[in-house]
Amino acid sequence: METLKRTRIADLLKSGNTEWIGKEFCVKGWVRTKRGNKNVAFIALNDGSIIHNIQIVAEVQQFEEELLRLVTTGSCISITGVLVESPGQGQPVELQAKRIEILGPADAETYPLQKKGHSLEFLREIAHLRPRTNTFGAVLRIRHAMAFAIHKYFNDNGFYYIHSPIITGSDAEGAGAMFRVTTLDAKNPPLTEEGKIDYSQDFFGKETNLTVSGQLEAELAALALAQVYTFGPTFRAENSNTPRHLAEFWMIEPEMAFFDIIDDMDLAEDFLKSLIRYALENCADDLDFLNKMYDNELIERLKTIVDSTFVRLTYTEAVKILESSGQDFEFPVGWGTDLQSEHERYLVEKYFTKPVILTDYPKEIKAFYMKQNDDGKTVRAMDVLFPRIGEIIGGSQREENYEKLLNRIHELDIPEKDVWWYLETRKFGSAVHSGFGLGFERLILFVTGMSNIRDVIPFPRTPQNAEF
Repeated sequence: METLKRTRIADLLKSGNTEWIGKEFCVKGWVRTKRGNKNVAFIALNDGSIIHNIQIVAEVQQFEEELLRLVTTGSCISITGVLVESPGQGQPVELQAKRIEILGPADAETYPLQKKGHSLEFLREIAHLRPRTNTFGAVLRIRHAMAFAIHKYFNDNGFYYIHSPIITGSDAEGAGAMFRVTTLDAKNPPLTEEGKIDYSQDFFGKETNLTVSGQLEAELAALALAQVYTFGPTFRAENSNTPRHLAEFWMIEPEMAFFDIIDDMDLAEDFLKSLIRYALENCADDLDFLNKMYDNELIERLKTIVDSTFVRLTYTEAVKILESSGQDFEFPVGWGTDLQSEHERYLVEKYFTKPVILTDYPKEIKAFYMKQNDDGKTVRAMDVLFPRIGEIIGGSQREENYEKLLNRIHELDIPEKDVWWYLETRKFGSAVHSGFGLGFERLILFVTGMSNIRDVIPFPRTPQNAEF
C-alpha cells in the first residue's frame, strides 16, 4: 500500500478547499488531549505548524485496545484518515482515523505537561519541553516571523547582510562586562614578568571576548557597501537577574553611509512599523491567543504603533517634561543623568501616549563613537521609546571626523591599539554615516505581550543558568 506523505495540520485547517473533504490524509504530531467513551475516542493533535489542534475521531472497535492505550498526552503519533466537515464548533474539519501508529510513546505518569495552566516560572525549568505548550509555540512562531520580516525589510530596501564576528578583541560599548574567550590553562596560565596573564601565548595572540555588538564591524562594511545590517548573537556578562536582562541575546544593527541623524530616525520608525504590520498580517492566530491569555490590549497596542507618527524631541526637552511632571519617580531626574525605564515609559504612556524618539543626549552618558554636536555637550544620539518596553532602539549618527573621534577615545582612556582599524576608516574616505541597534528579544517582548524576556528566547542564558 502506498504511504501517504504527511500534510501539515495548518494546511488542513486553513485550506478552505472543499475539494479536500472526503480525501485521505496523513498527519503527524503530538497528542494534546484524549477523551471519549467506550465507542469513540477524540484525540487533539498538534504538529507545531499552527496554534490550533486538529481533532482526530477514532472508532474504538476499529483499533486494538493496547494501541489506543498508548495514545496519551505527550505521545507522538501518525494518523491516516479521511478529512470530513466537523459537526462541532471551533474548527471546520476533523479527521476520521483509519490507521494509527505510535511514533514515540510518553509515560502518562511522568510527562510534565499533563495539565493546563502551568506557570511560566515552572515552564522555564523545563525549557526542553515548553515549546509544546500553546504559549511557547505561539512565541516561537512569532519569533520566526519577525526574523523573516527583518531580513525581508532590509533586502527589499537595498541593504546587504553582514556577518560580524562573534569573537572580538574590542569592546564596542565600553561596558567592560564581556565573556572572555581563551584556550589558556585556567589553573596555570602563562604569566608576564609583571605577573599578569600573558595573552600573547593565547590562541589569537591577544585577549579576546564574545562580542557585545556587531556595530563597529558593520560600520566598516557600510563605508564600502553603503547600506548593511548585522543580525546575530551578542553577549553581556552582567550579573543582572531581572526580567529584562539576558547574558546571550540577538541584535539587529543596520549601518548606513550618507545617512544623518534625521535619516536614521526615519529608517528606525519605518522599520518598526513594517515589522509590527507584518506580525499583524501574518501571525493573527498566535496574536489572538496571546491577546486572550496574557494581554487583552496587545493587538490594539500593535495597531496603534502602526498608525502613530512618532514624537521627536530632544533629551533636554524630555528632562524638562519629567522634572515638571509631578511624578514620584524611583530614580531622580536631572540633566546629565541617564533616563530610566520609568522615565521613558512616562513619556510614552502618559505624556504623549505614542512612541517617542529622543535625540541629542549628553555626550558623557553615551558611547565614544557618536557624532558630537557643536555645543560641545551633546551628541547626535537617538533612542526610540515604546510603551511597556521603554527603549527599544538605540542609535546615533557616528562621528566621522578623525580628530574629534581620536580626542574622544583619549578622553575615555580607550586603548588606541584596540581601535586603530576603526580610526583608519576616518582617515581614508570618511563619510557621514549613521546606524542603530534593535534588541531582538525586546521586539519580541513587545509583539507578544510577554512580560519576561526569558520567555521570548528558546533557551535563556542568565546568571547561574545554562542548563540546555
